[in-house]
Amino acid sequence: MTEPAPDGERLAGTDRVLAVLLELGAHHAGASLDDISSAMGMPKPSVHRALDSLCRAGLAARVSRGHYILGDGFLRLAFAHHAARPDTALMTPILEKLSERFSETAHYAVLDGAHVVYRAKTDPPVGAVRLTSIIGGRNPAHSTAVGKLLLSRTVASRGELDSVLGTAPLERRTPRTIVDPDELWRELGTIREQGFAVEDEENEAGVACLAVPAPATPLAPRSTPGGLSISALTFRTPLTTLVDALPAIRLIAGGDAA
Repeated sequence: MTEPAPDGERLAGTDRVLAVLLELGAHHAGASLDDISSAMGMPKPSVHRALDSLCRAGLAARVSRGHYILGDGFLRLAFAHHAARPDTALMTPILEKLSERFSETAHYAVLDGAHVVYRAKTDPPVGAVRLTSIIGGRNPAHSTAVGKLLLSRTVASRGELDSVLGTAPLERRTPRTIVDPDELWRELGTIREQGFAVEDEENEAGVACLAVPAPATPLAPRSTPGGLSISALTFRTPLTTLVDALPAIRLIAGGDAA
């Protein structure tokens, strides 16, 4: 019987397996051993051992020689836990009402540093064009309505905003994206006063968005708020239509959530 590896070596091995899992998850159509090794700068034997461990656990699967995808075991865990989250269970009916009312995509998101993470999403029941956002996906907070809303509710000073955003220049997603921190800080002040945020083709061309505060949940209490947003294709739902419907949106979102 072999001796167990020292704690440091065992942790390093675990870290490598998890890193390979995350890299594999970034390739929606799967990835080859060569792809993962090249992307991570890791030797092929190390990647192969990590993939073997993931396959034995059901977290990855080999679909052809040297090509891997996330395994059914991983998907079962992800879907089961996501469906059971208290915030998902609470927000999904609200999002469904918003999508049905406006025939557009609705999101529930929380802030993670300088980004927003989408925890729930509903698409319109009808309509040929839908957004490509995914649950668990991320976007820069400064370029999204829900991100600006959440920044306005969590950042108390310009210095704190700088700390959240970091030193790198703000990404210009479209010609309309706010990339000047001073302008963004002023925008957050306006949002804080009015209680809602808008995004006019700032994150994606042809898409406008309005965001309002979400009700508190066990996983997103008032101290760490979430936001609800309607992301609309401007050719069928202009931003002005969403702003005019703000009272109805607030009512659907919970009335006193703001």
